[in-house]
Amino acid sequence: MNLPEFVRTTTFRSAALAAGAFAIFVIVLFGFIYWTTDRYLVARSDHVIALQLKVISTLPGERKTDAIDYHLKADPRGVQFVGLFRPDGSRTAGNLESLPPGLKLDDSAQSVEVKKSGANGVETRVVRAIGKRLPGGDVLVIGRNVDEAIELLKVVGQALALGLIPALVLCLAVGALLSVRAEKRIADVNQRVQRIVAGNLRERLPGQARDDPFSKLAAIVNGMLDEIETLIHAIAGIGNDIAHDLRRPLARVRLILERGRSNAKTLEQLQLITDRAVTGIDQSLAIATALLRLAEIENSRKSAGFGKVALADLVREVGELYDPIAENKGITLHIDLAHAPTVDGDRDLLMEAVVNLVDNAVKFTPEGGRVDIALLRGNAESIVRIKDTGSGISEHERDIVLKRFYRSDKLRSAPGFGLGLNLVAAIVKLHGFRLTIYPGSGCVVEIASPDQRADGEARPERLKSLRPVAPPNTRVTTK
Repeated sequence: MNLPEFVRTTTFRSAALAAGAFAIFVIVLFGFIYWTTDRYLVARSDHVIALQLKVISTLPGERKTDAIDYHLKADPRGVQFVGLFRPDGSRTAGNLESLPPGLKLDDSAQSVEVKKSGANGVETRVVRAIGKRLPGGDVLVIGRNVDEAIELLKVVGQALALGLIPALVLCLAVGALLSVRAEKRIADVNQRVQRIVAGNLRERLPGQARDDPFSKLAAIVNGMLDEIETLIHAIAGIGNDIAHDLRRPLARVRLILERGRSNAKTLEQLQLITDRAVTGIDQSLAIATALLRLAEIENSRKSAGFGKVALADLVREVGELYDPIAENKGITLHIDLAHAPTVDGDRDLLMEAVVNLVDNAVKFTPEGGRVDIALLRGNAESIVRIKDTGSGISEHERDIVLKRFYRSDKLRSAPGFGLGLNLVAAIVKLHGFRLTIYPGSGCVVEIASPDQRADGEARPERLKSLRPVAPPNTRVTTK
């Protein structure tokens, strides 16, 4: 038999299972209530007939008969059973036909079968009864019908049927409704996923304002799709950048080779042309490597390589690396480690950023100039400052020097591709530090790291602005 689709869903089956568990619980609860009530009614009946037996047994002979007759007349429901029997077993008073067989005359309540005479003749019932032998040899038996528990069971059973069945139907209806609703949402999600698979990366899963698990999952998946879309666009951008920026040097290499094939007369001329072509190819490879490195840093969302970095050791290592280069160029390189902090970051990337800044400072400082590398303490920040006596950066160039391949007109003759500061900005942004370039005579560049709290978070809000609040007034100390 083909069941409806919603019946085969996990949601409906879970609702049906919950309804079944609820029904079992109610039935068990009903059984416990019935058992407890039955015990209570039986105990109460035993107590009542024990009191009645005690009262009647203490009366004189004639008054016993009157008390028994009055007791039976006061029982309109016919649940009382009384019998007064002579020693030979004949009845003296009461509605019991005979002494119940098997009844122990020890004043204890027992369940026995009795015969009762009434308007409908002799009836046989199972009742709770107590028998006692009186001082004269007579036997007094008093019993009580405890069918109230059975009647209570019928009433409770009817109430259970009238209440439980609609409850089960309601549970199944709610399960069917939730199942159909979930099917619609899943169908909508499936359609959107198919469009995403087909290449529409702008498609997103439907989410609602309610704080339900499905909406939370949709928000997580949408966030993942945002990251994937960003990465794919970044990869496409890398390809476009490489294709655009390699076109010119490759075209120049091709032109050199064409001219060399047509114009080279000697082996020396051919070797010179080959060397120029190799230099152009090396330049193209360096540009591609730099662009890939930038993309790797800019699109990185991982901090697996982060750890404690001693800035003093890093700055000292960079100074030792560039000291002979500066000396050959006639530049004074000075290092001031007035502050020795430890920051969280990737040591290799931070080393690369500082190296690029120091390399620019040494490259663009004329002979006889000075380059200062200082590690300072600022306003809740640790600052690495590189200062040189070169031509500096003008106010209008302070932002655009961070763009890829930007070269100032006055520095176009210097070697390089215009990617160094862009790489530094990407590394600083990845770490959440602050990069500041101060314009003016000479160039001053700072990388500022916010102090860390005990919980590992930066004290001030992480700044990514490249504009300073005020010009620096701290002078680099010399020794």
